[in-house]
Amino acid sequence: MIATLLDSAMSCAVHTLLPAGSGYTTVEMKVNFVRPILADTGPLRCVGTVVHGGRRIATAEGKLVDADGKLYAHGTTTCLIFPV
Repeated sequence: MIATLLDSAMSCAVHTLLPAGSGYTTVEMKVNFVRPILADTGPLRCVGTVVHGGRRIATAEGKLVDADGKLYAHGTTTCLIFPV
């Protein structure tokens, strides 16, 4: 579930760079699990940021943090872009 959440955040970050009608898919993804998420962990926030946005390839990173900014997981992705 954590990997899926990070993949969504990172991919959506890439999506913000694309013109209408373009598509993309995840080619590669790496996730580091830093600490466990327990029942009493509380709300978490996932943020995706573009590292590089090219014409055919884009890369992004993502972080999963709690309300205090404590890191639970982070990852990187490479997306293949299908131009219009």
